[in-house]
Amino acid sequence: MKYFLPVLIAVMLTGCASTPGGNPQDPYEAYNRKAFKFNMALDKAVMKPLAHGYDAALPKPAKTMIHNFFSNLDDVSITFNDLLQLKFRQAMSDGYRVIFNTTFGLLGFINITDRLPKHNEDFGQTLGYWGVGSGPYIMLPFFGPSTVRDSVGLVGDGYTGVITNIRDVPVRNSLYAADKVEERAQLIPQEPTLDEAPDRYAFVRDFYLARRKNLVYDGHPPREKYIDDEDDD
Repeated sequence: MKYFLPVLIAVMLTGCASTPGGNPQDPYEAYNRKAFKFNMALDKAVMKPLAHGYDAALPKPAKTMIHNFFSNLDDVSITFNDLLQLKFRQAMSDGYRVIFNTTFGLLGFINITDRLPKHNEDFGQTLGYWGVGSGPYIMLPFFGPSTVRDSVGLVGDGYTGVITNIRDVPVRNSLYAADKVEERAQLIPQEPTLDEAPDRYAFVRDFYLARRKNLVYDGHPPREKYIDDEDDD
């Protein structure tokens, strides 16, 4: 199973002795930086050229339709995680998106439910919703930034994802590759920001951790408690 690797890495690192570093959420920074370097090299050699080629070759309407198609597939897993998080009204909205975009929207290529909000839920967020801590930050080879909780969450996403449940291997792999290229193309406008960062690794790590925390708490993360706050108690 393709999601075995991230979970295996998460378990192995959790069992290793951690080395204190600059960020308490990143006790495996030495390993993570090496994995980040590998991912950046892979991106430069493969994903970035493919993404720029995709972006240059296809007209904007075609790219919009492809984005809509994969977004509709994601809504299936999102709806499932809505239910696991007891967000029934949100699940109804996301379920409507899947039903109407798949049927009247021609398998999702046309987004006819643009009046309904697009949500972002996955199994890692579901675990966080039920109180599972994020655990240490982990940079996964091929998969990118994660945490122990989100690495385990990838397994749940594998069970609910439409693409991962397609039995025809060539079709499944082709859709998965196309999804990743389209996803990488969406990041092209953000490349200058990453290039300007004095420490790319730290920038990606801090952005990822902050974003995931924000998603778990639906945009209202708890206020961090600082030493001065403890002194006032």
